[in-house]
Amino acid sequence: MTLPPGKLLLVAAILFGAALAHAAKPPTPSAAGNHRVASSPAWRAPAKPIQAKFSKQKVGSSKPGHRPSAAGRKSHPTGTTVAADWTLGNDGKVIYLTFDDGPQPIFTPKVLAVLARHRAKATFFVLGREAAKYPELVETTRAQGHTIGNHTWDHPLLTHLTPQRIRQEIFSGVKSKCFRPPYRDTNATVAAVAAANHQREVLWDVDTLDWEKPGAAKIERAILRGAHPGAVILMHDGGGSRPQTVAALDRALTQLTAQGYSFRALPC
Repeated sequence: MTLPPGKLLLVAAILFGAALAHAAKPPTPSAAGNHRVASSPAWRAPAKPIQAKFSKQKVGSSKPGHRPSAAGRKSHPTGTTVAADWTLGNDGKVIYLTFDDGPQPIFTPKVLAVLARHRAKATFFVLGREAAKYPELVETTRAQGHTIGNHTWDHPLLTHLTPQRIRQEIFSGVKSKCFRPPYRDTNATVAAVAAANHQREVLWDVDTLDWEKPGAAKIERAILRGAHPGAVILMHDGGGSRPQTVAALDRALTQLTAQGYSFRALPC
């Protein structure tokens, strides 16, 4: 049957529209899988989230001083350089008081009296020349439960000396497990000589600057501000007149004891 020209155009338009609709229909999931391109970002499956695992670590379980100590740190950031088995600061609110440049016949006994009154122990880094003059003071200090460290024979700037002179200064100091370089003046050579003498280098975290004689109040504030568990605090019982140090120590220990601190000697 022959259709009129108008109807032929209508049928053609219907068939053409049907073809277009079929071409625009999205493929079924099974058909799409046959054409997936693995490198195409549009088809890349999202990566499975990875959960990072973190382990908790105790900071300062072993030290440098100061320090971290000092006595790492640390150096303890602080400035304390010590071996790992010292574990300064891991025994609760413990502070390590240290005194340099003695023994001195007037002020060392006064410092010892203050420490006894507060039931505090400390470490005294003594000069060999002074210990030779006042050996009874060294023995008294030890007998009262304090420890003795080596502060060289004559208090020089060690890094300005030859290795032979460094050895002479350190080896002629008192026998101890601890060594403190005068002026905190140290380097690899100094540390090596001390190690050869079986002594650990011990610096400090808190310098009270009591040697400047700034007044007892300033020394006391320096002690209190620097106090923290494991702190190694530097003061002086020798090298000059120390009434300000004695007064500041007495007042600071009263306050720190009230805050729950105790005071131990370094294992020298």
